[in-house]
Amino acid sequence: MEQSDSKLKSHHKTLFLIGFILLILFQSCGKVAKVDKISMKWSSFDVDLPRGIEVYMGINKEIPLKAWVAKVDLLQEGVSVKVLSSNDKDQRDTPMQFSEINNARIVINGGYFNSEKNPIEHVGLLKTNGKLEEPASHSVYRDSERYYISRGAFGVTYGGSVDIAWCSTKNDSIFEWQRPLTNRPGSPNDSLPFSSAHYWDVRDALHAGPVLISGGKIDLNIEDEVFFNTPVAGVQPRSAIGYTRDQHLVLMVVDGRQAESRGVYLEELALMMSEFKCIEALNLDGGGSSAMVADNRLLNRPLGRTAQREVMSAIGIFYK
Repeated sequence: MEQSDSKLKSHHKTLFLIGFILLILFQSCGKVAKVDKISMKWSSFDVDLPRGIEVYMGINKEIPLKAWVAKVDLLQEGVSVKVLSSNDKDQRDTPMQFSEINNARIVINGGYFNSEKNPIEHVGLLKTNGKLEEPASHSVYRDSERYYISRGAFGVTYGGSVDIAWCSTKNDSIFEWQRPLTNRPGSPNDSLPFSSAHYWDVRDALHAGPVLISGGKIDLNIEDEVFFNTPVAGVQPRSAIGYTRDQHLVLMVVDGRQAESRGVYLEELALMMSEFKCIEALNLDGGGSSAMVADNRLLNRPLGRTAQREVMSAIGIFYK
């Protein structure tokens, strides 16, 4: 009997590996079709969390997809949200380490970072507890051309409310625009017009992007935020954050590059966030960085594993 069970497990493992390899090959050929409607079956996830914080797991077997959502009532007494940065020597921690070190009830990975730089560099704005740790990246290069940018950022005000804005920095202050600066491939914006921007008074902030939802409508500006010709626009594991009109914060992670969850395009991620009635939403760093921890428990499987990538920033939910 033990030998039969062992053979069966080996057979299942082989089938899983074959399915995973076929999925990767399929995606690498660029044949993954976008869908304009995603029907997820959501159910409550059994995690020991205080009032005002709920976690759901969603499944779609046809696409296929697996996702997790934390819904946080920001009006609930004792609940708060913070942008976190690592104090480790290498300036990186896993989401689990962020959770344990800061005693956070929920943690999701945050902004992009460049591990090839020495020292490691956060890509764009990073501000925690009133301290500007990294200014915004004013410009990026694509095909040898310089594009000035105002990418999407998540912020927390000194009063504890949340916001999402297209912004940049000047003299250690953060300024926001009503719309992202206009960029098109081969036709870059050549300056940052701070005269048309407004001071963004936030205690915490981090750049990521692109913005998924603005003013209650899906509002993707991949070209304006200059994410074209990058892996960000393709099918990927994803993390996102947004908020509703009634002040519920929505954190989402979608597994990808797996036989049971292919990952999503940005357009599909926006659809999933709109299902939770977000009026503003932002794409966070994705790929192998996408991870969510609840009550010191890793919910998803980054790249199909239980291991987590170390990241420079995260967003934490607290209760006291």
